Amino acid sequence: MTFEQLRIFLAVAERLHVTQAASHLNLTQSAVSASIAQLESQHGVRLFDRIGRRIELTEAGRLFAAEARALLERVAQTRRTLDELGEEVRGQLRIHASQTVASYWLAPRLLELRTRHPALEIALTVANTALVSSAVAEGTADIGFVEGAVRQNDLMQRVVARDELHLVVGRDHPWAARTMVDPADYASQAWVLREPGSGTRAEFETHAASAGVAMESLRILLELPSNEAVLSAVATGLAASVLSRRAVASALAAGEVRSIPVDHPARPFTVLTHPERHRTRAVETLLTIVAA
Repeated sequence: MTFEQLRIFLAVAERLHVTQAASHLNLTQSAVSASIAQLESQHGVRLFDRIGRRIELTEAGRLFAAEARALLERVAQTRRTLDELGEEVRGQLRIHASQTVASYWLAPRLLELRTRHPALEIALTVANTALVSSAVAEGTADIGFVEGAVRQNDLMQRVVARDELHLVVGRDHPWAARTMVDPADYASQAWVLREPGSGTRAEFETHAASAGVAMESLRILLELPSNEAVLSAVATGLAASVLSRRAVASALAAGEVRSIPVDHPARPFTVLTHPERHRTRAVETLLTIVAA
């Protein structure tokens, strides 16, 4: 059994599609199929059921996937340890960040890190706040960046920037000419919001609760997984939303939407690390850059 066989098996197991796995691995479909067949033949076990054009993991396949994933993670950790022994900051830095932070704040800082250390590979995953904090807690991310605080008490949290919420509407929306909106009026209009689990959604829910507005009283037409999708929907003038000031800036400058400040404390951008896991020099360097 080779590490390459494990890597190919996991790619197929995660996608349940040989062609997609082959594309992801930059291999031919026949090479991927041959690797899986050889692994099954070598050990006398069926890892996948072939059902028509579909494939499914067998029970043995599900058990083996967990072992293979843990082994490859251990190999990756060993490689990172060896990279740490050299003088240059190298290896891979696994970063998870929530969408607003990743899109409007983090990128220039990652560019500075990469410029300083060209041998370092940066792997950025964008997800909502809940998924980012889980990744840091589980060790699948070396460092995380989120909007606001998180519930995992076992993580170290440090505020590195702040941002404000703005109520956003299209140019033809009834609130477009207003300079402020009383939360008591929120139930009178339709809304398009970020999905539950995102930092922006959590902050809006906190704002609404502090103003005595029940989320159940709002007419929420859509819940969307990206700031850009929300802005596109809001620009129609059919609904309102609340987003980060940074996320709204470009659409506001282009005249596509109107922005109204929200009476809510500035929310923090927070960096997450795990107190019991080793901090690589890459992590330490990035922490220095974001704290500057």
